Amino acid sequence: MAVLLGSYTIPLLGVSIFIATLTYITYKLLSDYLHKWFAMKPIPEVEGTYLFVGNALQFKNNPGDFFRQIEEYTQQFADAPLLKIWVGTIPFVVLFHAETVETILTNPIHMDKAHAYNFLHPWLGTGLLTSTGRKWRQRRKMLTPTFHFSILTDFLEVMNEQAEILVEKLEKHAGKGAFNCYDCVTLCALDIICETAMGKKIYAQSDADSEYVKSVYRMSDIISRRQRTPWVWPDFLYKYFGEGWEHDKTLKILHSFTYKVINERVENISSIESDDDSDQIMKKRRAFLDMLLMATDEDGNRMSHEDIQEEVDTFMFRGHDTTAASMNWTLHLLGSHPEVLSKVQQELQEVFGTSDRPVNTEDLKKLKYLECVIKEALRLFPSVPFFARSLGEDCHINGFLVPKGANAIVITYALHRDPRYFPEPEEFRPERFLPEKSVGRPPYAYIPFSAGLRNCIGQRFALMEEKVVLAYVLRHFNIEACQKREELRPLGELILRPEKGIWIKLEKRRPETSSK
Repeated sequence: MAVLLGSYTIPLLGVSIFIATLTYITYKLLSDYLHKWFAMKPIPEVEGTYLFVGNALQFKNNPGDFFRQIEEYTQQFADAPLLKIWVGTIPFVVLFHAETVETILTNPIHMDKAHAYNFLHPWLGTGLLTSTGRKWRQRRKMLTPTFHFSILTDFLEVMNEQAEILVEKLEKHAGKGAFNCYDCVTLCALDIICETAMGKKIYAQSDADSEYVKSVYRMSDIISRRQRTPWVWPDFLYKYFGEGWEHDKTLKILHSFTYKVINERVENISSIESDDDSDQIMKKRRAFLDMLLMATDEDGNRMSHEDIQEEVDTFMFRGHDTTAASMNWTLHLLGSHPEVLSKVQQELQEVFGTSDRPVNTEDLKKLKYLECVIKEALRLFPSVPFFARSLGEDCHINGFLVPKGANAIVITYALHRDPRYFPEPEEFRPERFLPEKSVGRPPYAYIPFSAGLRNCIGQRFALMEEKVVLAYVLRHFNIEACQKREELRPLGELILRPEKGIWIKLEKRRPETSSK
């Protein structure tokens, strides 16, 4: 009997250790959750918040309905400094006032992204958008020089070329009634980011059925759905009960494409360098990828293939859909306000006359009113309607204690509608952004590119691209919007998009439509 008992000693010990460990982990998680629950009790909350479930069962499945639900919460609590929402066991404080937003974004201790960004890791790794701590600081320092204005001007040629192709495509719709311009503009933005980020032409404007193009959109939708359904957050549940199979299939397409492009670019650069032809290197059109391949950290180390792929995938994701959405919203607003459209076209006439020449850097500086139009469109329809941070320490926001580990979500869409700083906030008034009209406005009242340490590194690139493309379109066409504001139904996913696209009518302004 003693011998038999001895043979079970090791298995029983293992089971005991496992049970003890599981009990300890459960205790720690439960105590942490209950600590946050009671600490945040005084913060205003929406009705129907339950232990462990939070508000997850109340969330609408349709992304448009979900976004309007969040918007209604901010209106319901407009007089409160903040409110809280629980997504399962994860607490979020919802911020939509300049003073509360500033409290979080100016403190480097709250620099880490929120839990929901973890679902971007399989696609984007821990690149600039999703990385934290030392890695983020090091990567930001390495990449900042690649967005210097003098380097960005090298990309004007690509932007002009693709904008001209867009005009040729839009010409087919001129004078022929209403059509949805959303995909046309988006494919133009995708062509621009592919060539500027990777040095690779994918001809998206010519081949809208590209597998890579479709996969970018599919992955964005998949991730958005997972972020708002906490019961499929655990990987094993997502694999068997969620969209895990579809996610992995789409991910393989995305990664295979960028992996192949990076390898081709490395081989291309190596062959050019081996020719020892400096003129050829100088003449070669640069891409962000080329600069990533040459970038070094403070210790002189170059980025690995994996590091580069993280950043290329990030550029591809954040570099086209955001600018495309912004340009589409701008076209709708201009088509709805002919008096503003007339002012923009008058400015374009003063800068370009009747010429069809490409846009240059001097032109960009002169297009001041067009820039105000773009900024006002981003106020009403920010490309990123909300973003979130994880709190790195206990903090007080307007007298309310928010414990370390909670998440702060900034609702940019609501923040930009604060009547204290934007009277009659639903009105489209580009003059709000003239220098004399912006005096005294708090810097955190308007943050379409985020703000603080983690502001968007590519915002100058985005503004440049939008000016170039819109200048081309507006020099060639008059625009009439075919939707009322209430018909747009914005979808607040990773990017703010209209549910049924942007429907407009175009009329040619003059016979010649492009430079030959």
